[in-house]
Amino acid sequence: MLSYTCKTAVKAVIYLASKHDARSNAGSKEIAEYIDASEHTVGKLLQTLVKRNVINSVKGPSGGFNISKEQLKQPIVNIVAAIDGEEVFKECGLGLSKCSSTHPCPIHDEYKVARNLIEKLFTTNKIYDLCKPVNSGLAYLIG
Repeated sequence: MLSYTCKTAVKAVIYLASKHDARSNAGSKEIAEYIDASEHTVGKLLQTLVKRNVINSVKGPSGGFNISKEQLKQPIVNIVAAIDGEEVFKECGLGLSKCSSTHPCPIHDEYKVARNLIEKLFTTNKIYDLCKPVNSGLAYLIG
């Protein structure tokens, strides 16, 4: 459902959120290394997220990216919307352009239920909610 790029963006934001209490900026290289992703890709994603006010950037020698206390309260769906768009929660499970309840694909009904559950997960969980298990060592951002 989510693109690889979007999953990378979610992991990058969770990493920034996990560093919030330290009040330090993180560079794209640091983030990319931690989440095992391409520095180039992470850099582009972070700029997109800054433009959508999901995270902040600071220029200069001690610059980088960070997330504010208010931004921590955003739902995860804001990251998804910035990278994949909100249509990801309306798409057909098989990628058909004309899938609907009157013209369904073979998995339409079951996929719609799963897609709605995932949308609810991303809408109700805040960025802060996902960094807590990472900080406590109960969840991980790399395999």
